[in-house]
Amino acid sequence: MLFGKRIQKADSLTKYMDALPILQVLPPKYKGQDHTYYEVCMRECKVSVHSELPETTIWGYEGVFPGPTIEVESGERVYIKWENQLPSTHLLPVDFTVHGAHHDVPEVRTVVHVHGAVVEPESDGYPDAWFTKGFQQVGVKFAKRIYQYDNLMNACTLWYHDHAIGITRLNIYAGLAGFFLVRSERERCLNMPSGKYDIPLMLQDRTFNPDGSLYYPMQPDDPISELKTSIVPEFFGKTILVNGKVWPFLEVEPRKYRFRVLNGANSRFFRLKLDSDQLMFQVGTDRGLLTQPIGIKEIILAPAERADIIIDFTNLEGKRITLINDAPAPFPNGEPDNEVREVMQFRVISELEYIDTSSIPAVLEQVPLYSKKDAFRKRFLTLDHSIDKYGREIMLLDNQGWDAPISETPKLGTTEIWYLINLTPDTHPIHIHLIDFLILDRRKFDVDKYNRDKIIEYQGPSIPPEPQERGRKDTARANPNEVTRIIMQFGPYSGLYVWHCHMLEHEDYEMMRPYMIIR
Repeated sequence: MLFGKRIQKADSLTKYMDALPILQVLPPKYKGQDHTYYEVCMRECKVSVHSELPETTIWGYEGVFPGPTIEVESGERVYIKWENQLPSTHLLPVDFTVHGAHHDVPEVRTVVHVHGAVVEPESDGYPDAWFTKGFQQVGVKFAKRIYQYDNLMNACTLWYHDHAIGITRLNIYAGLAGFFLVRSERERCLNMPSGKYDIPLMLQDRTFNPDGSLYYPMQPDDPISELKTSIVPEFFGKTILVNGKVWPFLEVEPRKYRFRVLNGANSRFFRLKLDSDQLMFQVGTDRGLLTQPIGIKEIILAPAERADIIIDFTNLEGKRITLINDAPAPFPNGEPDNEVREVMQFRVISELEYIDTSSIPAVLEQVPLYSKKDAFRKRFLTLDHSIDKYGREIMLLDNQGWDAPISETPKLGTTEIWYLINLTPDTHPIHIHLIDFLILDRRKFDVDKYNRDKIIEYQGPSIPPEPQERGRKDTARANPNEVTRIIMQFGPYSGLYVWHCHMLEHEDYEMMRPYMIIR
């Protein structure tokens, strides 16, 4: 029993009973010489997440979960009208004490952010630019109904999801997420697995009630007696979903496949490996291809991080290979009870439809290099935790809430180094809108001395980023007791954006800050 409601046990559903859904590509409403136009509607609908569960009510883009995949070309100008046709009452428990979710705003509101996109500020999905059904009510930063994406970037795996202030965790958990793929002719020339052998995989965790409905807690483990509903510090589901199915299987031919793996969970980290102990070949990070492929046995993905990997099933006919996860939750020092080990299964069939002529190229793409000596400014920014008036943990960036005056104002076209000083016991995936960055290093430091004297005293050598992270990033893991340094150039747009922790429960409860790129 949990707060009076019986929920499904983690081991009660049969694993690898349902086939992995292959996500459909959304056709545009119009495609011309100079632009492409889409309409994407958010609707409530019912879906089957597992054969042994009744249908689940979710919120989906175009009424599907996950949303349909949007594919664009590098440099293609795309317009999207995001439409809200959702009910006026939320599917999940809203905590009205959370900033931005008070009773003076509509209970259901949405705004869409294409995560990783190079996009003008008016089309970025600013948290206060929300809108309700039929645009009847809009937030203070709402600017336009039709968003413009110029896609001035290299080929990469992005995703789109809700970003409404105060309820992002609930809207994404309800189902509002989908892939956004940027393709290019240059990438096609690399001859990596393509077509039906290029498969996006969205990894999420959910808990279900016996009637199939989504379970999300109304209270933390230590309930707040004066509140009917309270935000929780993190949430970890009892089951793993891939592309909207609980513990699915995928039949694969004995050949190479490309998988674009996204951690779309609220708070769960994944440390992924194959139980066959074979190598996976990573070819890309969040924002594009690596310089060259690397063979890996495992990879860590924090919420919102992506990894582009190739798995070779050649000569493995008849094998069943399980993708497993052993990341603690919370990461990195979590509870064993929160761990869910199995993710999905690959079943290698004997038939090969065509001879596999795809390759794992020796050279992929040049990753931009930023010189530390060219940095216009260094910013020292803390990741903090505190206690609110109800005794709940609250996470902050640079010890400031969302409403504090803007303190990060990089100049357009300049390069900066940010020192992310983690004073909390958790690893935080820090996401910066608009730009991509490179991780320079991480370094242990004396947290007690910093808290006392505000002085960084390092306690070990500089640790370079893992090989899996040495590419374009838009989300980086900032580990506890470490300073994580990242370097980036701000542009090509100026204006108002945000940076935040991508653990959604943290993001919703103040671990998000606006920043302004100024001319």
